[in-house]
Amino acid sequence: MRKILLLMASLCFSVFSFATDVEGIRLWKAPDNTRIVFDLSDSVDHKLFTLTNPNRVVVDLKSTNFKASATDLDLSESGIASIRTGKHGDDGLRIVLDLTSRLTPKSFVLKPNDQYGHRLVIDLGRPDSDQSIEAPEEVKETRSTAELKDSKRNLIIAIDAGHGGEDPGATGRKKTKEKDVVLAIAKELNSLLEAEPGYKPLMIRTGDYYISLTGRRDKARKNHADLFVSIHADAFTNPSARGASVYALSERGATSATAKYLADKENATDVIGGVGGVSLEGKEEVLKSVLVDLSMSATLSSSIALGHGVLTNLGKMTTLHKTGVEQAGFAVLKSPDVPSILVETGFISNPGEEKNLSSRHYRQKIAQAIFNGITTYFYNNPEPGTYVAWVKNQAGRYKQYTVVKGDTLSDIARKNGISIDQIQALNNLKDNNIRIGQILKLPEV
Repeated sequence: MRKILLLMASLCFSVFSFATDVEGIRLWKAPDNTRIVFDLSDSVDHKLFTLTNPNRVVVDLKSTNFKASATDLDLSESGIASIRTGKHGDDGLRIVLDLTSRLTPKSFVLKPNDQYGHRLVIDLGRPDSDQSIEAPEEVKETRSTAELKDSKRNLIIAIDAGHGGEDPGATGRKKTKEKDVVLAIAKELNSLLEAEPGYKPLMIRTGDYYISLTGRRDKARKNHADLFVSIHADAFTNPSARGASVYALSERGATSATAKYLADKENATDVIGGVGGVSLEGKEEVLKSVLVDLSMSATLSSSIALGHGVLTNLGKMTTLHKTGVEQAGFAVLKSPDVPSILVETGFISNPGEEKNLSSRHYRQKIAQAIFNGITTYFYNNPEPGTYVAWVKNQAGRYKQYTVVKGDTLSDIARKNGISIDQIQALNNLKDNNIRIGQILKLPEV
């Protein structure tokens, strides 16, 4: 009898020990969807279905225990009213997401990586969401430009802060996350472009949420972007790797081992979006990539020229990893009609550069360098019908001047034989404040 009891106890223990635990819940809110992530102790089979009246998403997990807490989650504006759990069958778990409106769910599992263990991911899409921006606003009127520029469109600059949400990107020794650093730099660049006449920035992501690589470039194309700039701060296997780099798409192969490593690493992040593996969606993207590559030549030439300008300006304020524009098969850069570059602002795996990238002052300098490269490129290669093209093609000739330490607006005006009012009008300046590194347009006398 004792042996039978011991055997039964052993069997019970075995069943219990093989159960999977839900150890944590995380939530990410994006403009077009909500992502909820369940951290698991092991892989698990699951079934997802929806119910109406009221709207609910139900997830059943086999042999699973719920050991997490959902009470601390901020469900506001997530589309989820509440999260309930209960027993399902003999040893299963049922999770019910009560929705505030009808959403379209998609679920998939992720294997462990450097950051997390096993995960079950549920994306709740908003069917009627629209990721396009409003029609570009006219640049602010000034007393000298109002009459002629009303019909001149703004240049739309798509600013892509890499990674986000469940995808933290690279992480430094002091736990600095790439997704946070690059979003901060993107916001600085956004502010600079908003203040520049003739430019309209478009932030691909504005918060801590994930967007697929194809979703990023599709948003830029949908909004008729004139430029796509993706900002990163990656890591390399060698912690001594340092310096900023600029990348463009390669139609053939990578120009260096580092370029190939970084491209492979960035492209792999789409697994987090549930588009990896052998899904039909993944196969369709392979076909799209082939077709896109056939029509890239002209856009690629513009991307490389733009990249050189940005790299030159980065070299004025920080160390460069490579002195030329690198090329590799970055999926996020594969837009056939939008010049696209990827800027590696440094290696977060390098302790010194991790410290720099954690500094707001340093991030502002990086943003200023990217801004200078962009505006210089479009001034030298103006798009027809834009305000920038109108400025360059005015009856008078204009030149560019980069503000240096010690400059004042009155000194610049005096040295160039022009008035302060002329400089303010041409550059849409509201006062006499200028900053080191700022590029001013000056009429040639």
